[in-house]
Amino acid sequence: MTESFPSPRPGAGSDPAEPPDPPHSPVVPVQLKGRMLLQAGVSRVGYIREQLDPVRSGLVVSGPGAAAKVRKLREEGFTGPLLADPAVYTVAAASEDDPFPDISKGQLAFGDPLQLSMEEQVGHRAGATAAMTPTGYLHAEDSDALKAAVHQVLKLEDPHVFFSVPMDVGWLRDDAVGQLIAWLNVVPNPKAVMLGGQMDPLAGFSQAVGNLKRLLAEVPGTALLRADLAAFGALAHGAVFTAFGATSSVRHIVPPGQAAKRSAGGPNSPSVLLPELMDFFLGETLAKRFAAGLAPVCRCAACDGLVLDTFVDNHWQVPAAAHNAAVLMEWLRTMDAVEPTGRPAWWQQRCRRAVDRYPVLNAELDHPGFSAFKVPAQLLQWAQAPVASQTSSAARPVAGVERGEV
Repeated sequence: MTESFPSPRPGAGSDPAEPPDPPHSPVVPVQLKGRMLLQAGVSRVGYIREQLDPVRSGLVVSGPGAAAKVRKLREEGFTGPLLADPAVYTVAAASEDDPFPDISKGQLAFGDPLQLSMEEQVGHRAGATAAMTPTGYLHAEDSDALKAAVHQVLKLEDPHVFFSVPMDVGWLRDDAVGQLIAWLNVVPNPKAVMLGGQMDPLAGFSQAVGNLKRLLAEVPGTALLRADLAAFGALAHGAVFTAFGATSSVRHIVPPGQAAKRSAGGPNSPSVLLPELMDFFLGETLAKRFAAGLAPVCRCAACDGLVLDTFVDNHWQVPAAAHNAAVLMEWLRTMDAVEPTGRPAWWQQRCRRAVDRYPVLNAELDHPGFSAFKVPAQLLQWAQAPVASQTSSAARPVAGVERGEV
């Protein structure tokens, strides 16, 4: 059975001899363009707020109570870009029947959850810079759920709402990414893509980083949120803005119903960014690794000479978070000084230098029997991936979309 469906682009497909029109550029609030925000849960915003670059950054508050926290931040005088991410995708998956699941447990008995969420974020005195749809988690290649979400966003008839796309990283596989791109280009709204999977989703398969870059090149108005290193990589490759997770829990999505897998050692100390290796390590791990060597001294705006093997237990959560944020802001200011056309090469060279530093540091520490630090797979992908711009034209619609069918 088929049903009427909006053509992805006006006039597309009217003449088979003509190539499809390129997708138009969605309306993105000027306050967000080119920025890398920091993303945090409601209780962690205070850890990082003072380190934000007022010109280049902002905040994404995630989870239950996000909209209320955004409203409070505005009342306290915060003037930078602010987004409230409902994070419905962490507890419920999207489906064909219910792409925007109601997780209010009966508190929203009347009204559409999508409309109510929009009102909560950007209604009277709400305070968010833009609204984000409360999309459920999009499992890999669940095209029915994706299409249902597209239908609902089109009905909003509001081009300023961000279509949140919290998707399993499997959508970036070669056999799925074309369909994803085509359906996202049906929606005239800007998109807020977030990646799901255990540990480091982009490290899961070799084509992930390359297809993320393809997505950014072929879907105008796309942002990448809830990210790690990819927040910089995406910004360098044309994302309208990005958001770096201030804690490990908001650097990717753990699929709903799954327990988060963690690195060995447990959460006995805070996660600390080691700038020279461009990766996060538990403070306890750093103390052990540098026990026989000289630990690096950090000169970031938060540390001002603190040694990076200091964060040994959870009493150091706040200073560690401030250190992480301060280092990320330093990287952001450095990127901002590079011309946009040169940023892909700049990012690749920065990643290559970090990759090259691993064997040198391991040799300096001279740990017998094992390497103290191992190069993360995602860092290696960014270091090795070609930096030339994509040569393909905008994605052609999937079967049925061009004809106005599903």
